[in-house]
Amino acid sequence: MKKLQSRSRQHGLSFLGLLLVGSVLAMAGVIFAQIVPTAIEYQAVQKAAAKATQGTSVAEVRSIFDKAAAIDNIKSITGREIEISKEGDKIIVSFAYQREIHLAGPAYLTLKYAGRSKE
Repeated sequence: MKKLQSRSRQHGLSFLGLLLVGSVLAMAGVIFAQIVPTAIEYQAVQKAAAKATQGTSVAEVRSIFDKAAAIDNIKSITGREIEISKEGDKIIVSFAYQREIHLAGPAYLTLKYAGRSKE
């Protein structure tokens, strides 16, 4: 009689529950694996924007950005798409772009990135 009572107190995860949790974690892992490269690319774009501020003219800033983008394999934005402004005697490079990650069927995850060079 005591063995029957101890089994009724057992708690845990059923096999179907385990499959459900595993599939949710697998889907989250796949999405995370697709987000990481875009975040790394964003860091490269920030670095290229900072390097581009060394230019003295708009054409030179765009050229420096494009060269840095070629080295770091940046595909989301080009030198033609960056905004160049001047604050005081410093050149400021601003950028904004978005990346879409296909999830399933008509569903997409849109990531919007924006930034500017440090002053």
